[in-house]
Amino acid sequence: MVVDFWGKIKKGRLSPLYLLYGTESFLLTETYELLLRTALAEEEREWNASVYDCEETPVQTALEDAETFPFFGEKRVILIKNPYFFTAEKEKEVEHDLKKLESYILSPSSFSIVIFAGPYEKLDERKKITKLIKEHAEVLVAAPLAEKELRAWVAERVKQDNVTIEENAIDTLLKLAGTNLTTLANELDKLALFVGSGGTIQQETVEMLVSRTLEQNVFVLVEKVTKRQIAEALQVFYDLLENNEEPLKILALLASQFRLLYQVKWLMSRGYGQQQIASILKVHPFRVKLAMGQAALFSEQELAAAVRQIAEADYEMKSGAMDRQLVMELLLMRWNEGMFTKAE
Repeated sequence: MVVDFWGKIKKGRLSPLYLLYGTESFLLTETYELLLRTALAEEEREWNASVYDCEETPVQTALEDAETFPFFGEKRVILIKNPYFFTAEKEKEVEHDLKKLESYILSPSSFSIVIFAGPYEKLDERKKITKLIKEHAEVLVAAPLAEKELRAWVAERVKQDNVTIEENAIDTLLKLAGTNLTTLANELDKLALFVGSGGTIQQETVEMLVSRTLEQNVFVLVEKVTKRQIAEALQVFYDLLENNEEPLKILALLASQFRLLYQVKWLMSRGYGQQQIASILKVHPFRVKLAMGQAALFSEQELAAAVRQIAEADYEMKSGAMDRQLVMELLLMRWNEGMFTKAE
């Protein structure tokens, strides 16, 4: 888990080599910044922190820097970005001395922390150099966090500001802000500032302060539809119009959500669990968890009907046959009249 990985760094248990890769760029950045803060005092960073990009600079240049004694301090931190030679990507114009890299991996400088970081989903495990770095470096795979890891990350994030957060507040935060770490970090910083050092973030505070994304408002709209609260669903729609959201964009997100519900329902009926569904649909497990709760209120036939009706509404909007706001209003009112009914 990323929290455990960070825990070792915070305790000062630093390695001379790190390999950070994955599609969750926020985690890559957070980990590098944590290493930088832990290894170097702020006044040392100008002299002893360097950044190189393998798509522009040969790796041997960065390694020469790593082998140079630090100025006015005990450590150097060398960030080597985009080390594509660990992947199956084709060679680029820059010539990298991988023999030099092999030698360095086997005998790294004791006074340098070298961090290889790239936004790669996977590495080429067949390559000798890849096997070597994975064997000798501390490795973090920055993949999207599972729900348990996400909760731990939230708790750890607010702890930095000497703040705690209640479990039901985490639930509400994830529902309102989603699972994007950059968005969550911004919201947590705002919540921590509001409650102050030593404070506790409660559910009520989250509901009051956290910004609703368009996607989240559409999720709420679907919630109102599933509960047959059509008047409230219409109010959500009107609120979105007040915020200058386009009916066509709202309808597109509504279509995406109902397609997800239909797919989740279909996979559930065939015995797939939350993690399997998330993997198949390439959707975050927490979003699948929420969708499973909504999908349980409908049959497959009802969800299929809803998707079909949204497609018809989409055609009416795009063809100009009817005013876009009116199309959306009629769709919601049709559902209110029982065009598909809640499953028992």
